[in-house]
Amino acid sequence: MHEIRIYYEDTDAEGVVYYANYLRYFERARTEYLEERGLDIKGLLDNGILFIVARVEIDYKSPAKLYDTIQVETTISEVSKASFWLDYIIKRKQDGKIIVTGRTRMACINRDHKLIRLPRDIAGKLT
Repeated sequence: MHEIRIYYEDTDAEGVVYYANYLRYFERARTEYLEERGLDIKGLLDNGILFIVARVEIDYKSPAKLYDTIQVETTISEVSKASFWLDYIIKRKQDGKIIVTGRTRMACINRDHKLIRLPRDIAGKLT
């Protein structure tokens, strides 16, 4: 689980987290989650294996506000030949209230931005 404290820069004029910032929170949590599963993101990049966001789904349930601490739970829900889905639940740490749910479909591409099959060792770490 990834924790994020909400600062002024994350919010709009009313002290509510700006809606697009949740995509940044997904990105941070996704990176940490994949690294915890043994995937070296920089090493993959150096070897020409990249993950790109091919699709995003997001549902806003309740606002996060200035100085809240949020927790992002990340799980893998589907793995196919060249992509995988990550699911996210963002909760306010203080009361456990669900703020946002969402998911991203990550596609595996090479340096030429062509879709490629997930290498077997990577697929094994995702399942």
